[in-house]
Amino acid sequence: MIKLKRNERIGAIMKILSDRPNHIFTYNYFTDRLNAAKSTISEDIVIIKGMLEKLKLGKIETIPGASGGVKYTPQITEQMINDFLNEVTSSLTQKERIIPGGFIYMTDLLYDPSIVGMAGKIFAHKFINEDIDYVVTVETKGIPIALMTAQSLDVPLVIIRRNIKVTEGAAVNINYVTGSTKKIQTMSLSRKAVKAGDKVLVIDDFMKAGGTAKGICDMMKEFKAEVIGTGVFIATELPKEKLVDNYLPLLILKKIDEEAEEIIVKPNRELLNNID
Repeated sequence: MIKLKRNERIGAIMKILSDRPNHIFTYNYFTDRLNAAKSTISEDIVIIKGMLEKLKLGKIETIPGASGGVKYTPQITEQMINDFLNEVTSSLTQKERIIPGGFIYMTDLLYDPSIVGMAGKIFAHKFINEDIDYVVTVETKGIPIALMTAQSLDVPLVIIRRNIKVTEGAAVNINYVTGSTKKIQTMSLSRKAVKAGDKVLVIDDFMKAGGTAKGICDMMKEFKAEVIGTGVFIATELPKEKLVDNYLPLLILKKIDEEAEEIIVKPNRELLNNID
């Protein structure tokens, strides 16, 4: 195996770490992959750590012990969140997004990799210290954001289905009432998906009264899993009393006026609190 120069090793290590944030890589992984001594890899990581701190691009954490190693956590700054919220807000308030019936079109944003990628990083940053085991969502529009959140946390994604699939095996089915329309809906999840005692983070694209989020939380109770929090891309301002308490929206929809062709969306500035 060829020997790499230091700058080549540093580039390779940074690429590997950034491709899988918050995953612990052992030193042996790098020594085998890059054909270098452990002491050499340690020196390389010190250089990377200093560079990331200087440029505020993220953090390198070394974990001691036999099962330890090194992991990379992307840094989310107040300015980054503020710029992102302003950009998405500007896009969502375009009058062309108004759909008859008082709805807002945002499918293009929910399937934009750059937008859902950043949204996932923000949610991951907010819940990084909660030891999340799974990110949970319900099909379908919430899947991209939930997947990006799961990637940033380095945990699996669990998707609750509205209709049972044969390939899921034995499943748990529950009925729930939507908070806004008061309709009875059904959701199902494979019995193998979540284990008792697991900590889960619920992610969804939209919340009005919180009926779907409550349904997901009720499903997790059936599995005896603990819901640590709920993150949503956009939540309506009204009704103020949601069916779930612990939720974190990126944006708040205040009003859709079809006659005036006006959409009022505000960033959730509480996201800027406690940013390292």
